[in-house]
Amino acid sequence: MLIFPKEYQDALRPVHDFARLRRKKLYLVGGILRDLLIHRRKENPDFDLCVKSGALRLGKLLADKMKAAFVVLDKQHGACRIIKRSGAKIYTFDLTDFRAKPIEEDLKHRDFTINSLAIPLGDVFTKADLTQKLIDQYSGKADLKKKIIRLTGRQSFVEDPLRILRAFSFSSILGFRLHADLVKSARVNKRKLAKVSAERVRDELFKVFDTPLAYQALSAWDKLKIIDVILPEIKPMRGIGQGPYHHLDVWQHTLETVKQLEIVFKQLGKKENIRAYLDQAISGGRRRMALLKFAALLHDVGKPKALRHVKKKIIFHGHERVGLGLTRLISRRLKLSNEECYSLERIVLWHLRPGYLADCRTLTKKARFRYFRDTGSDALAVLLLSLADQRATKGPLTTALSRINHEKTAAKLIAELFKKKAKKAVPLLNGHDIMRKFSLGSSPLVGKVLSELEELQAIGRIRSKEQAFKAARQVIANKK
Repeated sequence: MLIFPKEYQDALRPVHDFARLRRKKLYLVGGILRDLLIHRRKENPDFDLCVKSGALRLGKLLADKMKAAFVVLDKQHGACRIIKRSGAKIYTFDLTDFRAKPIEEDLKHRDFTINSLAIPLGDVFTKADLTQKLIDQYSGKADLKKKIIRLTGRQSFVEDPLRILRAFSFSSILGFRLHADLVKSARVNKRKLAKVSAERVRDELFKVFDTPLAYQALSAWDKLKIIDVILPEIKPMRGIGQGPYHHLDVWQHTLETVKQLEIVFKQLGKKENIRAYLDQAISGGRRRMALLKFAALLHDVGKPKALRHVKKKIIFHGHERVGLGLTRLISRRLKLSNEECYSLERIVLWHLRPGYLADCRTLTKKARFRYFRDTGSDALAVLLLSLADQRATKGPLTTALSRINHEKTAAKLIAELFKKKAKKAVPLLNGHDIMRKFSLGSSPLVGKVLSELEELQAIGRIRSKEQAFKAARQVIANKK
């Protein structure tokens, strides 16, 4: 059945009324119809609309009338976006010119059959089932029932190569399979992805990362070598062996780490505090969970450049720092936000630290403090990635004991992390106290003193202001 909920009708009513006054007939197309037919609702709905011509002018006038944001998406093809905030909701209206007339021919230029459905906008304001009123020239309803993603036309990927990635993101989001002809066309046209803007590639990547089936999509991209086009830094990782602690080469180990990370999410994500952390939106609606999967994909990206052979042994000394540099280049190229960039870099840089801590006989207070200090807001992310990384390592020299120690250490640190958040220690001294007591001006030295005092307080070496001043005096003397 296809019945429009009142919320959608209320959102679309001003659009319909405005267009009707200007004698413009709008059609609702694509995703919203697809989602309603499979009983899928989005938290922030988006509506795709098309008109014979004049979409840009109509969109600008409508945005002004609605007091909404207006963005030109494609001037050549007459495509624009209207973004309207209503309370906690955000409604997006994409308005485009027909690519061909009539509407049935326009739909032929839509990406996939399940998105090639249409209905006159004026028909949606009813409580009746609208299934029979759908314009379904390319068997979209049948493919929805079959749960298959099929190209609407043979030139679909030529018209817009990004659709190659969209096919896989839809497959991950909806759990649909890809038609064989689509996969064949993706293999033939994959090189065209190199010409697609980095921002559009980024958005499809994160749609995949945001689903529980990211490993499945990445494996398919790997098989078709699509991943090499959108992330060329991946190619050097293929075929590089890692010695007796690993059973897979660098790239296959990376894919296995993503797979294991999704299993970690299923196991630990049931805990409310961990789920809340993973669900945090960092930028542009992109969640920490998706960003962490990207970090898993990049955590060993520095190994090819760090590879050395010493006494017939394979070593990757410093690969995390090489990986930090490559991660910075990739995240800047994809135009991630500063916060996302810093988070990715920090996770890649410190992903080995939990393993080092697990190998220590005693997990000292100082070691724990320095771990949390260095990883900051990414402390939990690093621990979750470390668990997945360890589980993806099954070489002959990887023992059951080392695996158990790693799991126990990670569990202890996770428990301590949330304990710290629940009861955050109040600093014994602040910067003004230090400057006043020792007649210091504002300088990096004050920050260094406070950092040292924070560590001493965390490990229980100082417990009072008197002890803090004494320790500060010693720090200052040593720094001078």
